[in-house]
Amino acid sequence: MSDTASHEHHGHEHDAGHQMGSLNAMSASATLHCLTGCAIGEIAGLLIGTAIGLSNGWTIAISIALAFVFGYTLSTLPLLKAGLALGTALGVVLAADTLSIATMEVVDNLVMALIPGAMNAGLVNVVFWVGMMIALTVAFFAAYPVNRYLLQRGKGHALTHQYHGTDTAVTGPSRFIPSIPTPSLVAVLIAFMLGGLIVAIADELGENTGGEPGGHSAVSTQRR
Repeated sequence: MSDTASHEHHGHEHDAGHQMGSLNAMSASATLHCLTGCAIGEIAGLLIGTAIGLSNGWTIAISIALAFVFGYTLSTLPLLKAGLALGTALGVVLAADTLSIATMEVVDNLVMALIPGAMNAGLVNVVFWVGMMIALTVAFFAAYPVNRYLLQRGKGHALTHQYHGTDTAVTGPSRFIPSIPTPSLVAVLIAFMLGGLIVAIADELGENTGGEPGGHSAVSTQRR
């Protein structure tokens, strides 16, 4: 192989590797974005369902509904900030995120159902928070190939990616819409879940040592 041909060959390999890395990074980012919205919605639904003593079925239904609401909302806000009309932005988001969110919800709830005691655990319960962390992790790995497949074909988050980063030219009311980076949302979610786990551990330690567990009666009603 001549030097020129060899150089071109390595150049093509470099470009292919760069594109593959970019695709993988975009897929991971898109999956984390969806996962954050889903997790916020699910935890909010579980908080509501547990606090008012709803059955497992109703609590799961509310959690799934809120997961879609928050998932769609987090994807819609950047598009509104980029200047898209609400109807147009919602249309793009529905086409981009529905399959990813649906995959996460099916896997997440299935894993929670398979973990002994997780579905009936109170919010001040280590089993609940550990189960939620496991379920969300599995849901991420289940949705990642879905997002990657869609991105390869110019679908999924590829539909919204073209509008990202264009908000600097917006001068109307859309400029007041908050822009929250995905890493910041993920960090807040992780901190919240770790906080819940720490509270649950402290509550159980308080019970084991004969102390008064703080706030246990207010939020640990089991879902029936």
